[in-house]
Amino acid sequence: MRVMVTGGAGYIGAHASLLLAERGDHVVILDDLSTGSAARVANVPLVQVDLAGDSARQVVAQTLREHKVDAVMHFAARKQVMESVRLPAWYYQQNVGALANLLLGMEDAGVKRLVFSSSAAVYGDANGAVSERDDARPVNPYGETKLVGERLIASAASAWGLGAVSLRYFNVGGAGRPDLGDSAALNLIPIVFDRLAAGDPPLIFGDDYPTPDGTCIRDYVHVMDVAEAHLAVLDSLTSSTGHLSLNIGTGTGTSVREMIRALSSAAGSDVIPVVNARRSGDPASVVAAVDDIHRLTGWSAKRSLTDIVGSAWESRHNSIALN
Repeated sequence: MRVMVTGGAGYIGAHASLLLAERGDHVVILDDLSTGSAARVANVPLVQVDLAGDSARQVVAQTLREHKVDAVMHFAARKQVMESVRLPAWYYQQNVGALANLLLGMEDAGVKRLVFSSSAAVYGDANGAVSERDDARPVNPYGETKLVGERLIASAASAWGLGAVSLRYFNVGGAGRPDLGDSAALNLIPIVFDRLAAGDPPLIFGDDYPTPDGTCIRDYVHVMDVAEAHLAVLDSLTSSTGHLSLNIGTGTGTSVREMIRALSSAAGSDVIPVVNARRSGDPASVVAAVDDIHRLTGWSAKRSLTDIVGSAWESRHNSIALN
C-alpha cells in the first residue's frame, strides 16, 4: 500500500509511519515540524507544509498524485486542552481548517481512504466504561474540533464516497523505541517524570473520588498498540465506504495513584505525592469500551502498564543522553 501520513514526524504519527515502512508499504509524510522531528523518520520522504495554510490543498493533491497514494492517515493537529481554551478560534482554524484542506486535496486527487486521529476528548465528562454509542459532548475547544472533524469526514463520505474511520484515543503513553518517546510534557507520564527529575513531588488532584484508592481512574494504552490499531483499521478500509468512529484503549483502568507509584518506582524515587483539591470537570473513572474495533479488525491492546512505564522511562533517558 502507498500511504500519506500527516503529522508523521510527531509522537504517535512517527510510530505509525515506521510500522508502515517496516512492513513494506510506501510512506510519505506531510508535517510542519512545529512539534514533530524529522530525525524520528529520517529514512521516510517528508514534505514540510502547514496544512492549515493557503497552499495546503494544492500540496496535498500534488503529493498524493506524485506518490500514487492509496490512503491517508491524518495525525496532524494541535492538542493542548488549555491552549485551546485560550485560543479557540485558532484551534478551529488549525484543526478543522487543516482537515478541510486535506479532504479537498484528497477529493481532487481521487484518494478515498482515510484514518483520522480523533480523541476521547469528544466524550467530555463521560464516566465509566465509554462506548462509541455514548453521547459525544466535548467540554473544551480541542475536543470540539475533533468532533467537528469527525462530522466533516462523515459528510465527505456521504458526498463523494470517502471510506473513513475516526479513532478516539484514550491516554497514550510509552515508546516503541527509545528515540520515539513523547517529548512534550502535556500528559501525566512526562509531567510526573519532569517533577521527579526536579526533586518535586508528583501532584494528585483529589483523593476522595468513589474509586478503590480515591484517585481518578483512566485507560492508558501503549503508543505501539495505538500505531498497530491504525494499520489494522487501514487494512479494513480496502473496500469500505462511509464513516465509523472507534475507541482505542485497553478496556481496563489505572488510578492516578497507581500510575504515580509505577513511575516513581521506575525513576527510583520514594518522593510522596502531594494531594491537592479536585480539578473542576475531572470524572472519577473513564475507561474505553473496545469491543467494536476488536470485532471489526481483530485488534486489541497487547502491552501492559509495565511496558508503558518502562519504555517511557527508557525514552526519557535516551533524550537526556542525546541532549
